[in-house]
Amino acid sequence: MKNKSVVSKILKKIKPYYGYLLLALLSAVISVSLTLYIPVLTGQAVDNIIDAGKVNFENILQILIYIAVGIVGVTVFQWIMNYFTNIISYKTVRDLRREIFDKFNSVPLSYIDSHPHGDLISRVINDVDAVGDGLTQMFLQLFSGIVTIVGTLIFMLMIDWRIALAVVILTPLSLFVAAFIGKLSHKRFSEQQLLQGEISSYVEEHVGNQRIVKAFSYENRAIEDFEKLNTKLYDVGFKAQFAGALANPSTRFVNAMVYAAVGIFGALTAISGSLSVGQLSCFLTYANQYTKPFNEVTGVLTQLQTAIAAAGRVFEVLEAENEVPDSPDSPRISECKGNVKIENVSFSYKKEKPLIRNFSLDVKSGSKVAIVGPTGCGKTTFINLLMRFYETDSGKISIDGVDIKSLSRDNLRRQFGMVLQDSWLFCGTIMENLRYGNENATDEEIISAAKAAYAHSFIRRMPDGYNTVISEGGGNLSQGQKQLLCIARAMLTNPAILILDEATSSIDTLTEIRVQKAFAKMMKGKTSFVVAHRLSTIKESDVILVMKDGNIIEQGNHEELLKKGGFYSTLYNSQFAAT
Repeated sequence: MKNKSVVSKILKKIKPYYGYLLLALLSAVISVSLTLYIPVLTGQAVDNIIDAGKVNFENILQILIYIAVGIVGVTVFQWIMNYFTNIISYKTVRDLRREIFDKFNSVPLSYIDSHPHGDLISRVINDVDAVGDGLTQMFLQLFSGIVTIVGTLIFMLMIDWRIALAVVILTPLSLFVAAFIGKLSHKRFSEQQLLQGEISSYVEEHVGNQRIVKAFSYENRAIEDFEKLNTKLYDVGFKAQFAGALANPSTRFVNAMVYAAVGIFGALTAISGSLSVGQLSCFLTYANQYTKPFNEVTGVLTQLQTAIAAAGRVFEVLEAENEVPDSPDSPRISECKGNVKIENVSFSYKKEKPLIRNFSLDVKSGSKVAIVGPTGCGKTTFINLLMRFYETDSGKISIDGVDIKSLSRDNLRRQFGMVLQDSWLFCGTIMENLRYGNENATDEEIISAAKAAYAHSFIRRMPDGYNTVISEGGGNLSQGQKQLLCIARAMLTNPAILILDEATSSIDTLTEIRVQKAFAKMMKGKTSFVVAHRLSTIKESDVILVMKDGNIIEQGNHEELLKKGGFYSTLYNSQFAAT
C-alpha cells in the first residue's frame, strides 16, 4: 500500500506534463504497431518461398521494401517517445528539487536542526536523481510494454485464437514471480537509500571539519567508522541487488516455457494444415514480443525499486509540517523604536527537559543588554525566541507593544541585525556577501560599513578588492576576516535592534577594541543584546542579565553585580584571575 501511495504521489507531480505524456504514448502506439506489422510481412515473405526453384522474388522484394520502411518508422517514433519521456522526467526532477529546496525555507528551524544535514542534502541530490532515473525507465517500459502486450494479443487472436488463449493463460505465472520478488526486495532498497543518506551525512561532517579531525588525530578512527558504514551499505546493497536481479532470469525462465509451449502447439497446428509455416513464424515472433515487456520491466525492477524508495524519502521532506503561516493582515512595524518586553516566557526543545521557565524582561529603547551565564543556560535560545526561529511554549514577547507572533516573520526579522559566533559567507564576491542583508545598498555605503567594521584595509589587499571571489564557506579568508565581514554586513542593514552573539570571539585584541568602538557608535540610540563569555567586553552595558538554567538569577550593571558578590562576581573574578 505504501508503494502505491508513493507512485500515486509521483503521478500527481507529472500532471502538468500530461501533454508530453500523450505525445509519448502516441509515438509508442505507432512504433509498436509498426514493430508488430513487420512479423506479418516476414511471414508473408516466408510463404512466398514455396519450394526450391519456386521463389516469388518480385513479391519478396516488395515485402523487403515495406519491412525497411517499417524499421525506419520504428526507429524514428522510438526516438520521439524517448525524447518526450526524458522531458517529463527532467522537468519533474527539476520541480521536485525546487519544491524540496523551497521546503527547507518553509519548515521550522527545529526540523533542519533535528535532521543530519548530509542526509537532507542526499535527498535533494541522490534521491531526486534516483526518482528521475526511475521515471524514465518506468515510462519507457510502461508505454511500449502496454501497447506491445495489447497489440500482440490482437494480432495473435487474428491468426489463431486457441494458441493466443494458451499464451494468456500462462502469462500470470510471470507476473506472480515478478510481484513476489518485487515485494521481497523493496525493504532492502529502502534500507539502502537510508544508509546512503547516513554516509552522505558522515562525509559532509568530516569533510567540512577536517581541521578538527586532523587536530585530534582522528583520521584512522574516522576511516574505521566510515568503513563500518560503507561495509553495511555494501551488505544491504548486495542483498538488494541480488534480490532485484532474481526477477529478470526468473521471468525469462517462465517466458521461455511459454515460448516453448507456443512452438509445440503451433507446430502441431501447422502440421494439421490450420496454420501456414509463415503464420507459425509470425506467431512465434509475437509470442516472444508478448513476453518481452515482462522481461524488460523485471530487468529494470532494481532501478524502479530504488526510485520508489528514494521518492518515499523525498516526500517525507515535502510533507513535513510547515511553519505556522503568517496572517495575511499582520500588523507591520514601519519605524521600530526598539522597546522589547518579555512576559512569563517558557520554552524547551524537548518537552521532558524544560529550559527557560517564566522568563520576564522589560528592555527600553536604546538600552544595551548583555547576557552572560554558563554554557547551556539559555542565552542563544533567548535569541532564537526573539527572532522567532523557535516559537515560545507559553508567554509573550512584544516589540513596541506588538506581539511578535502577530507580526510577519519577514517584518519582525528586518528590525534586527545579527552577528553570530559562527560566521557564514557564501561563494561570491565580497561585495555580494556584504550586500546580502541590504540588496539596495550602494557601493559607497558598503565601503563605509566595511571601514566602520575595520574590514576595509584587508579587503583592499585582496587580489580584486571588493570584487574578490570568496570560496565556499570563506575558505580563503581567516576566521577573523570572515567575522569582520559579517559585522560589516550587519552594520549595513542599520537595524533598530542589534544582536551580537560572541561577535568578536575570533578577532585579535587590538581589532576587537576598534570594533567595539564601532559597535558603540552603531548602538547609539538602538536597542542591543550582547551575548558574551568575555565579561570584560560588556562592562559598559546598561543592564547585565545573568542566566542560569533558563532563568535570570541576577540583574544590574557591572558595578552593582560586583558589589552583590554573587554568581556574576564569581564569573568575573575567575576570568580576571585566569588572566
